[in-house]
Amino acid sequence: MNINPIQLFDTESSTYTYILAAPGEEEAVIIDPVARHLERDLRHLERLGLRLRYVLETHAHADHVTSAGRLRERTGAAAAVPAGCGIAPAELQLRDGDVIRFGTNEEIRVLHTPGHTAGSMSYVWRGNVFTGDTLLIDGCGRTDFQSGSAEALYDSIRDKLFALPDETRVWPGHDYREQAVSTIGWEKRHNARLAGRSREAFVQLMAELHLPKPKMIDVAVPANQNLGLPHGV
Repeated sequence: MNINPIQLFDTESSTYTYILAAPGEEEAVIIDPVARHLERDLRHLERLGLRLRYVLETHAHADHVTSAGRLRERTGAAAAVPAGCGIAPAELQLRDGDVIRFGTNEEIRVLHTPGHTAGSMSYVWRGNVFTGDTLLIDGCGRTDFQSGSAEALYDSIRDKLFALPDETRVWPGHDYREQAVSTIGWEKRHNARLAGRSREAFVQLMAELHLPKPKMIDVAVPANQNLGLPHGV
């Protein structure tokens, strides 16, 4: 049974945050929370009568600071992060194939989808996949920093994400064009960077993007490797 997540947006970094909870359940999971929206997210949980069990990160973000550490302090939730992202303070270091369990019978399947960063993860729950910066709607994440690899990104999307059922809903980590959700089938057929493009052509395309350096990368990455908390906390 497909159940849509609660999708929240940060206009400054164009980041999506997701709250996952099944009807009638008291436990919830949050994915990629943003520091400036800590109180907003806590109000959503309180309003819905939800207890936060896990805070999930898809990778160590370069464009915003996470609220994972503060959420952990305020709610008692555990932080669960990709093992390859250098986020040492988290309780759970996730690897490909792991399963995160919460609520009565809720399960999130962990897929290692490197390319945007070496440690990037995607999460599959009830017919939904949360792709972080790996697969975006009609696009994909950049591959030119943080151990990025265009070859690895192509393989992650083609071999892991596009292997999911076509009807699987795609919930990206970012949106820049007012698009909220897609499906695996649609992205296979229409994604501007991937549909009908060979691995070699994709690698060439990514090499020619020449994108500016993220403005917050020097602050955000070290902070996010400490769950958004000041170092020493």
